Amino acid sequence: MRGLTSVGVMSTDGVNPRIVLVHGAFADGSGWQGVYTLLKNDGYDVAVVQNPTISLDGDVAATRQVIDAQDGPVVLVGHSYGGVVVTEAGNHDSVAALVYVTAFAPDKGESVNTLIADPHPGAASPPILPPVDGFLRLDPEKFHEAFAADLPAAQAAFMADSQVPWGVAALGGVISEPAWRAKPSWYVVAADDQIIPPSAQRVMAGRAGATVTETPGSHAVFVSNPAVVAEVIAKAANAVR
Repeated sequence: MRGLTSVGVMSTDGVNPRIVLVHGAFADGSGWQGVYTLLKNDGYDVAVVQNPTISLDGDVAATRQVIDAQDGPVVLVGHSYGGVVVTEAGNHDSVAALVYVTAFAPDKGESVNTLIADPHPGAASPPILPPVDGFLRLDPEKFHEAFAADLPAAQAAFMADSQVPWGVAALGGVISEPAWRAKPSWYVVAADDQIIPPSAQRVMAGRAGATVTETPGSHAVFVSNPAVVAEVIAKAANAVR
């Protein structure tokens, strides 16, 4: 993991949007710590959503609560399934821009289920275990390779053992109106992702008209390389301040 100092992209007029970070499936908000620290060091107000990941409606409601608490415009950031959440929650009047970090960026009427129904050629199959009581988990034995290959084994093992189960219902949550159709967006493509194929990321980013940054990295690039992610977020904030 790169050192945490400063991303070096700062508003020139001292008025910065607030940053709201939304985690995805099998994770929680603590994974954003490196990104959070870099942005805070550069003077941004940052809030982290703790999604239940039980249903899309519940996660959108949790995200909107955090947006409501911000005093000013918001740059809304989503990782993985969190991209679905920000696509819907981003319709909030306070949201000025969206940032997708190796994330789903669905269109109207789409859900995670529809996006994964037709896998891209050559795409890896994520090691998701059969559902138990309506929840999904990644196979802990395969978590490191699939989710976080560029992290130390011990750190990946901790993430595997502390993963948050993903509600099956959340995969069926449908977008009513994608916020990216009305608001500018940025996208970080992780070129070594084994969960969401990079080819699919590029298609979704292009469809959304997002400003794209591509970087080497696993699905956990927001943990393994927080500097590149924080820099993209800061650029989005600077563009819409």
